[in-house]
Amino acid sequence: MKRILLVRHGESEWNAIRRLQGQADIELSARGREQASALAPMVASFNPGLVMTSDLKRAANTAALLGHEDAVHEPLLREQNVGAWTGMEIAQLMADAPGAYAGWRAGTFAPENGEIWADFRTRVGKALDRAITADAETVLLVCHGGVIRAALDGVLGLAPARIIPVGPASLTILAFPKDEPRLEVFNATTFAPEINAPD
Repeated sequence: MKRILLVRHGESEWNAIRRLQGQADIELSARGREQASALAPMVASFNPGLVMTSDLKRAANTAALLGHEDAVHEPLLREQNVGAWTGMEIAQLMADAPGAYAGWRAGTFAPENGEIWADFRTRVGKALDRAITADAETVLLVCHGGVIRAALDGVLGLAPARIIPVGPASLTILAFPKDEPRLEVFNATTFAPEINAPD
């Protein structure tokens, strides 16, 4: 049975200070590197036959720390572009524009020059299609929290408003039996899962 393993990158330097990054190419924090290394045995236990990663550093470096330095770089797996909100502090956005921020989290609002949720979900869907049609039975995608939420929306119809933020260095698994796709694992970590993870 085909399985897609979705891993969010470890904590980035901007995650640590709760700053929205979108497609800004931010490095992992020291804690993020530790998180990714700690997750490696769990991911290895599934023995993925194909590994693809977002080409942004925080994801590609996570893939390397998981033992997959040779992962295929896939730009379709980049985080959602947040346009004018890139680099903004989440607390400030929530204070200054709570309705807009809530709408963005729910997939109903895009900041100026940002990526509309439906377009983002379609982009992520193309990457998922490549993973699903690949010969490998188990495919690992090292990506971003928004990408994982878009995958759950596209595959299972779980709207982003119904999904908590995906924690750093966490594992989510989608399975594709003959009848219909199912969610097997969500937000699994080797430490206490973060329920209020930064976007």
